[in-house]
Amino acid sequence: SPERDGPAERDSLTASAGAELSAKLCRRQDINEGAAQPRRAAVFNPYTEFKEFSRRQIKDMERMFRLYDSGRDGYIDLMELKLMMEKLGAPQTHLGLKNMIKEVDEDFDGKLSFREFLLIFHKAAAGELEEDSGLLTLAKLSEIDVSIEGVKGAKNFFEAKAQALSSASKFEAEIRAEQDERKREEEERKHRRAAFRELKSAFTQ
Repeated sequence: SPERDGPAERDSLTASAGAELSAKLCRRQDINEGAAQPRRAAVFNPYTEFKEFSRRQIKDMERMFRLYDSGRDGYIDLMELKLMMEKLGAPQTHLGLKNMIKEVDEDFDGKLSFREFLLIFHKAAAGELEEDSGLLTLAKLSEIDVSIEGVKGAKNFFEAKAQALSSASKFEAEIRAEQDERKREEEERKHRRAAFRELKSAFTQ
């Protein structure tokens, strides 16, 4: 019979679960009414969480984030995002802006934290955004070099992708040109290293 489980114990568990839920709901209400700040993750370290980006890339993203966080509250809200997209030359509708935030808004507070801002570039570089996504447009126009696909610069990468759709041969030619460029740079590095070794051995004789 249910009595064997210890009704008192069950009731106290239910009560504590209920209390926890009501505390969460109260807090959610406070956040919605602006009476409380959403809690941030204990410690967010972009360098360890977004290992695919170099320190320089993260610094560039941080500079961009700070530039558009005009309220200086550590978030980019709807109006700040609106201004950002206008400055980037790709204005969005009110609904478009809301959808952009929704795509990466993990804590549902209706604005972008720096972590959520980095998620835009993470998703763009990983090819996880739809072609008509406002976030993809943001990543394309930001000129921040976040390409992980081995093509220099996010801008070049997205442009190359677009050209591939209209002209595969032009895309291949660009890839070949970049490979040749990389080979040439590697050759130059080898020559410099060899020249340096010769110079060093001349001094150590």
